[in-house]
Amino acid sequence: MRRNGFTLLELLVALAVFGLLLVGLMHVTQYGLRALHTQMRILGRSEDLDAVDRALRRMIAMMDPGDSLAPPPFAGSRDKVQFVTVLPDVAAGLPVRRVEARLLVDSSHRLVLRWRPWIHAVRLRPVPPPVETELLHGVQGLELAFWHPGSGWVGSWRNEDLPALIRIRVLFPPGDVRHWPDIVAAPALRRP
Repeated sequence: MRRNGFTLLELLVALAVFGLLLVGLMHVTQYGLRALHTQMRILGRSEDLDAVDRALRRMIAMMDPGDSLAPPPFAGSRDKVQFVTVLPDVAAGLPVRRVEARLLVDSSHRLVLRWRPWIHAVRLRPVPPPVETELLHGVQGLELAFWHPGSGWVGSWRNEDLPALIRIRVLFPPGDVRHWPDIVAAPALRRP
């Protein structure tokens, strides 16, 4: 005759099965959390790259094309470029105005934009120091190229007009998981 209830052995087997299910569930949860953290970290990096990409494209498109009296204030080499443009609307909360901008990678391996207000006149006071805005950190270098319709891509630009296209390639250190395709943009598509 059997009594109602469970034997000690049945309880121990049930607890062991329940424990195995909890351990499996814990591992699956930890794996899911690690995957979520990795995805958030990668998305955060790509959002930074996307914001920098949009800002650089807009600044190139808004470059000062010059006029019949003065050529465009533009100079470029393989690792830096200097031009007059309009800052993106979000830069330092300033109203839209023309600035002298310089894009380069500094000695701290940061992609920086150095800028100051553009005054197309003789300055009576000393030139104010530029404002430095970090766009990306952990950058190995910057490769710039300029499209000349007769010569193709060239490594420096000191002509009387703007290049037809500007290519910006940001180089990251070996082993860095960030990948950024080249930015190719046409200057002065829109006038400020």
